[in-house]
Amino acid sequence: MHVLFSNPPWWGEIKVGADPSGRRFLLHTAGIRAGSRWPFTFMISTAPDYTHSCSQPYPFFMGYATTYAAKMTGAHVVFRDSIALRESYDRYYAFLAQHKFDYIVIESASPSWEHDRQVIAEINRISAQSRIIVTGPITSLGEALLAQAPIYACVRGEYEKGVTRVLGGAQGVVDFDLLSLEEMNQAPFPYYDGVYAHRYFDINPKGQQMPQAQVWSSRGCPFKCIFCVWPATMTGNDPDGRGKRSVRHYSADYMQAFLVELVRKYQYRSIYFDDDTFNLGDKHVERMCAVMRKVGVPWSAMCRADSSRMELWREMRDSGCFGVKIGFESGNQTVIDNIVNKRLNLEYAREVVAELKRLGMTVHGTFTYGLPGETTEQMLDTKRYLNSLGLDSFQESGCAEIEGTPLHSLASASSLEKYAGARLDDDYIRETDGRVKYDKLREKLNA
Repeated sequence: MHVLFSNPPWWGEIKVGADPSGRRFLLHTAGIRAGSRWPFTFMISTAPDYTHSCSQPYPFFMGYATTYAAKMTGAHVVFRDSIALRESYDRYYAFLAQHKFDYIVIESASPSWEHDRQVIAEINRISAQSRIIVTGPITSLGEALLAQAPIYACVRGEYEKGVTRVLGGAQGVVDFDLLSLEEMNQAPFPYYDGVYAHRYFDINPKGQQMPQAQVWSSRGCPFKCIFCVWPATMTGNDPDGRGKRSVRHYSADYMQAFLVELVRKYQYRSIYFDDDTFNLGDKHVERMCAVMRKVGVPWSAMCRADSSRMELWREMRDSGCFGVKIGFESGNQTVIDNIVNKRLNLEYAREVVAELKRLGMTVHGTFTYGLPGETTEQMLDTKRYLNSLGLDSFQESGCAEIEGTPLHSLASASSLEKYAGARLDDDYIRETDGRVKYDKLREKLNA
């Protein structure tokens, strides 16, 4: 059995750009898919097959599923990340035609789905013997997804066990079958090799040393932000924010063995923990600080401002953490409480930023605009709050609507109980690509 875990190319329209001197050049629309909580497109100045690697996430679910399937089935398993390779469609399709896979696994979500349907149709044409397995947030569509493309199976949620079931004979919709805590800590490490190891990195928070390893120390998040994708669709099944969301932590022994091996094999100079929320609970933070003292390379993490004791920021710093990302989402407390449902005190978050800066750490903040029911003045409050924090770097995006999230559920429900202020009024822009939505909001935000 020959199995491909594939993150296919995603290219869009070509535009003409110009530098300050007036010299014209072509800009290619490129996409980021697997590994991103909110897949999106951006503009790049080099063409397919000629593009050097640029900042992009490691495809976590796919990386773990690749090694898990190989171990559990004994199949010949191949990993190909065309986004990381920045390869053209021609090169990708030629690869498929040459190797004739029995199964091809593709992860997709709302922003890329219309594109991916066309890719799947072409795969079916040139490699008709391949059974196509679709994973990712788009599988929230369930049975309806099977009618939209020549798909053999769609696996809902994180997909190590689900894909293994398909390789063993299951087909159609394979429902959530998450790894238990014990299974997670006994699973093989995710896929890395010499071709891909140095192609994944994030320049933020500031202070990264390249090459950088992107890793998880946990799966899931208990919070129920209206737009958040993975806790609703991948590590849990909670499309309207009413269910229970779980968090599973990798053990200290697992993480130490994994990170020591990564650093030894690929000479990583820094590590970024891209958990949904790294600092969920004091004990986990303390364990990971102890691990990182042994690993001995600088590190950073995605955090909440309020999910661990204030004193632990110093412990993180002293164990090698040079910076953190913090999701603020909005700078208006009413929006935070009644639309996002983030349960974050913005004034406390301000104190945390001040403490992190006092400790000499860098802080990257993330903010989103265009939430359902959010007014222009509330969006401008976010601008003012952002500018008052003294962040080292920040990210602004339009609030993307992804299949399977509470935000998307608003379209089919008159209200969502936990999101009292969320409403689809005439000012709300429905858009799956956060970059595109932000462009549509620029006029309001620059007022």
